[in-house]
Formats: sequence, C-alpha cells, structure tokens
Amino acid sequence: MDWSIIVNIVMGILLLIALPLVLRKRKKVGPLMREELCRHLQGMGIETTLRERDSYEEKIGVSRSLGQRSEGIIELKERNIDLVNVASTASQYGVYYFLNYLVKASNIVEGRKLKKTRLITKRSPPLWGKVVAIDWKGDDSLTRSLNLDYSVADRLLRADENVFKGNIWIFPEPMHGYVRIQTEYYLPSAEIFEAISSIGRHIKSW
Repeated sequence: MDWSIIVNIVMGILLLIALPLVLRKRKKVGPLMREELCRHLQGMGIETTLRERDSYEEKIGVSRSLGQRSEGIIELKERNIDLVNVASTASQYGVYYFLNYLVKASNIVEGRKLKKTRLITKRSPPLWGKVVAIDWKGDDSLTRSLNLDYSVADRLLRADENVFKGNIWIFPEPMHGYVRIQTEYYLPSAEIFEAISSIGRHIKSW
C-alpha cells in the first residue's frame, strides 16, 4: 500500500473541510480589523475616514491568485501616508492579516526602474537577541536616503518588540502611481507610525 497516496488524499479532504471554515471566519473578522485600526489611529489624533468598499486602491498589492483580499481602505488626512489597505491571506492554516500603507507619489511612473526595498534588523546576540541596529536594502536611491535618516532608525529601535517584529517591505507600484509600505497587521504605536510616516516622506521625494 502506498501510504503517500493515502496521506495526500487525507490532506486534500482536510483542506476541503478547513478552507471554507477559514474563509467564513475571514468574512466576519476582516471588517472588524479595519474598524479596530481606524479607531486606534483616531485615538492617536490622526484624522481618518473609512472608504466605501470596492474602491480602486483595494487592488494595489493584493493578489486573488494567492488567496489575498482587501478588507477595506482607511483614508488619512494631511499625512505622508495617504491610505491604509487592511488585507488578508487565507490558507488551510488560517488567515494572515497585513497592512499596505499606500503613498501616492507623482514621481512613481511606469518605465522608471525601481527596486523593492526591505528593512534588515541586526540583533545581539544573533537570532534571538535584542534589535540593536537596522539597515535598508534594495533600491540604491531610497536606501541611501532612509539609512541617513537616523530619526527613523531611532523610532524603530525604541519600538516594542512584542508588537514590531522588524518586517517592513517597500514595493513600488508604478502602474498605479503608488508605493506601498507593507507590514504585518498590528496596531502601531506613535513611534512606529511616525517612523512609517517618515518613510512615506522619503518615498514622495524618491
């Protein structure tokens, strides 16, 4: 008897059972995540509004082929960050939520070659220790600008490591005229939000 075939059949059955349950839960929880973040930002003194669903920006950086979807957009007033797209990815293992902070940048156009950029953290001791330094890797122009901004580094180094895990990705979206700053879903502290806002400022002059 080929046990690998049996295991694959069992896994397929479990997937057929689990995925609909995961999707049903996401349908209920997803909108609450957006409302939670909106209230949190308002509590920090940031003027925000909830966008009507199915706005064009919900599609930016969200791939249906990967099981992703937008849970809705939060619009920010008079900030370097224009919009926040609360998004999710569903699999048989559950639902993973993430944030796309969207920065509208007139200099981000199709035909301009831009690289994605990410934050690299350095720990002491390595792997499990405290974050002691950060560095940006990716697009030469943007990383040079970010690495020279010590206020961003200082804010991120002071952030609560139980909330901020060090994962920040910056993706240019020239087809849409936006750049998205992607993080895991969490309610940002004032320190983290100001750091992300400063990143947005650098993006606007990228």
